[in-house]
This record gives sequence, structure tokens and C-alpha cells, in this order.
Amino acid sequence: MNELKTGNNLQNIVLDAITNNSMEQKEYKCRYCDKSFRKESTLAAHICEPKRRAQQEREVSVQLGLQAYLRFYELTQGSAKFKNYQDFSESPYYNAFVKFGRHIVNIRAINVKGFINHVIESNKKLDYWCKDSIYQEFLFNHLRKENAQDALERSIKTMEDWAEENNSVFAHYFLYGNTNRIVQHITTGRISSWIVYNCESGIAMLDKLGPEQVDLVFSYIEPGFWKRKFIDYYADTEWVKYILQEAGL
Repeated sequence: MNELKTGNNLQNIVLDAITNNSMEQKEYKCRYCDKSFRKESTLAAHICEPKRRAQQEREVSVQLGLQAYLRFYELTQGSAKFKNYQDFSESPYYNAFVKFGRHIVNIRAINVKGFINHVIESNKKLDYWCKDSIYQEFLFNHLRKENAQDALERSIKTMEDWAEENNSVFAHYFLYGNTNRIVQHITTGRISSWIVYNCESGIAMLDKLGPEQVDLVFSYIEPGFWKRKFIDYYADTEWVKYILQEAGL
């Protein structure tokens, strides 16, 4: 009996040793880079570049970078039909496109699709896409060409945001808004000349601007251009005037 018991104990010891050795030899592999780890916790804490990119997929700047990447292939290669996020994340240009996406977020670009088309169609180098001058070039041209409704909606949204911040009503924007803030809104496309020139409070606001402020906004509100614009688009101009008058501006 003692010999049998001793044999069983020895067998259990051997089995335990085999099991423990097997556990010690188990490896945990990263599915993104194939690197192996002996501990599951180490794998969980591990961050490689492919894993980092996979985790970033839902970030706004990354999605904007992806949008630009796909549009680039559509316009330069004729199609992006078979491109997906994995292709994007494995691209050597991933970081550059994501940087551009962050730039779009940081400058709060208007008409993102139009801006993306602009940098691609004008054959700008990818490294230059984040230059302020590139966006200003796009913005200046876009503000002169966009339709009146888009300009009106964006401007009213800007006024509403100002009213909420200042416990006021948006119709008081030109009357009581800080002129430096208004200048900044004009030069970033938040407030359009469609609105400035087609309401009494907008025109009165221009008289309050100092010489330096006038210099900053002049190219955006250039009177000669907009006078011709309003004549050529008479119906749109009258519609904007009516909306602004009804709104109390």
C-alpha cells in the first residue's frame, strides 16, 4: 500500500511539473505585430504602432485623415473602391494624413470636403497641406463662390453660439459683439459678407472698426466684388435681406 501511495504521489508530482512547465512555456502573441510575451498582462499593456493605429480608428482626426486618403485615391487613381481602414493604417503616409486630419480639427475648417478636394486638385504636396497659407487660399476662394444659404446658415450658427456664450440673443451680435471677435469670425469664414452687407446692424458694425481691423477684413469683404455679386444674384440677395430683417438684424 505504501509503495502504491508513493507511486501515486510521484506520478502527481511529475504531472504537476509537466503542467507548470507547460504554463510557463505558454506565450501570448500580439495579433498586430506578432510579438510574443510570457504574461497576458504584459501583452495587454503592450502598445506597438499597428495596435496604436487600430485603437485610433474612431478618432475624429483619424477619420478625417482616412477621408482625405480615400479621396486622394479617387482623384488620382480613379477609384478607392477597394481601399479600407486597414489599407490606410498600413500606408507609409498614415501619419501625414492623420496630421492633416488634426489640422482640419484645430482650425475648425469650413466645408471640409471642399478643402480636401482643393489640396488634392491643386497638386499641393502632402507635406504642405497643413500650412496656414494653403487653407487661407482655399477659404478666400470658397467664401466668394459658396451659395447664399450655406453662408447664411453658418453665420447664424456663429451668432447663436456667441449669444449662448454671452447670455444674449443672436440678433445683438453686430450691436454688442466685441469687434476683435467679429473680425476673427470674418477672417475665418464664420461670418459671411452675405450677412455683413445685407443687414443694417452689419453695416453699422463696419463703421466701428479701426484702421488695423479694416485692413484685416478688407480682402474678405471687398466692397467692389460683393456689390457685383449682389447684383448678379439679386434673388438670393433679396432672400437673405428678408431673412435677416425677420430675425431682427
